[in-house]
Amino acid sequence: MLHTPRSLRGMVTSPHHLASQAGLDVLKDGGTAIEAVVATAAALAVVYPHMTGIGGDGFWLVLWPDGRTASIDACGAAAARADLSFYQAAGVSSIPWRGPLAANTVAGTVSGWDLALSWSQATQPGLGLHRLLRDAIYYAEQGVPMTEGGAAITRAKIGELDGVPGFSDTFLPDGRLPDAGDILHNQALAQSFRRLAADGLDSFYRGALAHDMAADLRALGSPLDLADLKAHRALSRPPLHVDIDGARLFNMAPPTQGVASLLILALFDRLRAGQVDGFNHVHGLVEATKQAFRYRDAHVGDPAFMTVGAQDILDDTARLDAMARAIDPAVAAPWPHPSQAGDTVWMGAVDADGVAVSMIQSVYFEYGSGVVLPRTGVMWQNRGSSFRLADDGWNALRPGRKPFHTLNPAAARFEDGRTMVYGTMGGEGQPQTQAAVFSRYARYGVPLQQAVTAPRWLLGRTWGEDSVTLKYEDRFDPAMIARMAQAGHALERMPPFTSTMGHAGALVRHPSGLIEGATDPRSDGAVAAW
Repeated sequence: MLHTPRSLRGMVTSPHHLASQAGLDVLKDGGTAIEAVVATAAALAVVYPHMTGIGGDGFWLVLWPDGRTASIDACGAAAARADLSFYQAAGVSSIPWRGPLAANTVAGTVSGWDLALSWSQATQPGLGLHRLLRDAIYYAEQGVPMTEGGAAITRAKIGELDGVPGFSDTFLPDGRLPDAGDILHNQALAQSFRRLAADGLDSFYRGALAHDMAADLRALGSPLDLADLKAHRALSRPPLHVDIDGARLFNMAPPTQGVASLLILALFDRLRAGQVDGFNHVHGLVEATKQAFRYRDAHVGDPAFMTVGAQDILDDTARLDAMARAIDPAVAAPWPHPSQAGDTVWMGAVDADGVAVSMIQSVYFEYGSGVVLPRTGVMWQNRGSSFRLADDGWNALRPGRKPFHTLNPAAARFEDGRTMVYGTMGGEGQPQTQAAVFSRYARYGVPLQQAVTAPRWLLGRTWGEDSVTLKYEDRFDPAMIARMAQAGHALERMPPFTSTMGHAGALVRHPSGLIEGATDPRSDGAVAAW
């Protein structure tokens, strides 16, 4: 994919073409960008279940045409019963990655949809939930073809997921490992979407649907209970921001790593580094990533437990200058550093009125905890498996505590009037891919689709594997790679267009009303436009 799609009336991008089309159809029916994103997100929960679902968390950035920028934190907290004694009684020394014990935080995604739609309905009446959830219901009920990526992930992870309650019944058609093109159904999930459409999205937390989910969770051995669902609310919070040459960048506040994404670009802005995808560009961003991740890992978590405000460092130009000066332009800094895993979907939409949405939602690992609730078909996340079973310290398990999140949707307002929403899945790779895409487009003038298609890199962990190497797709200039090795980077070559590098996307709206979009050839996505 090299050519950038363009249109005037509206555009949606996501990592699955059917979901993008679902969002575009909402725009064509007179819906807003927010409504289009809800329709896209709901469809993704069905057509891309290895990456997302309504049993996970989500975060929103909304750019209004009048200059306002708002964010939604739809992250669920740990259950009231999720404490050290609960896991000690279960006989484990760490929270398992899979199964009911991993399903220990409230799923916040649907609450984020609900709050975002209340904002949309303040500007126009809206299409109604039956319309927005229509395609998700259809695909869950009538079936959707398994993607090649979904089939590969299922085969790779079956050893972890086989035996987890509900997984095989839902995702192994006819009791066998799936092939690309096999048709998946989830009748129970279709019925849950119908109930949400009829009873309202709040019923996920305080209605009959909530009662059914809580009963299943408790019966399966999760610490979650109805009281935890009832206590949850999505939060409207000020987004983080930082100014660079020619633009103001936005991202999510903690518990996400949004501050790291902004730090990377703020530091790189000070380096004024070389030509696109040359040594100075790639080396500069990798070294800025190391600086940003050190700060993130020392300070970022549930904001209720943080002692340093994330916006403070972004406002401290002297400290940013010092961090940039600490980057050696020729030598790689050591990097034996822990990292985070995760799998996610990012989506974006822009409507004819100029509302732009950057939204990301996730169940954490592929298929989350693997638990599929029998009465509702909802697959629950395992975000809380990242908690440490410790008395105190970073990300230590506490009832009511929000887990650290790799999720972070990104956006920018340019001084020339352009607005941009962008993001990616990929856990530890999210800030790095954001930096690659944004710097190529905004600093070097690379066309938007080419900025996403071009080869990428990832410092640290790939999907579910501990690693400290700098991985790169085998499409870079060999001379640049040789110079990276000479600088001391521990390099690991990866295949071209590997999903390890995430599934990115971006939309840009120009002052003229022109909209440009990009999707990732590493995904099953598409830009849908009119």
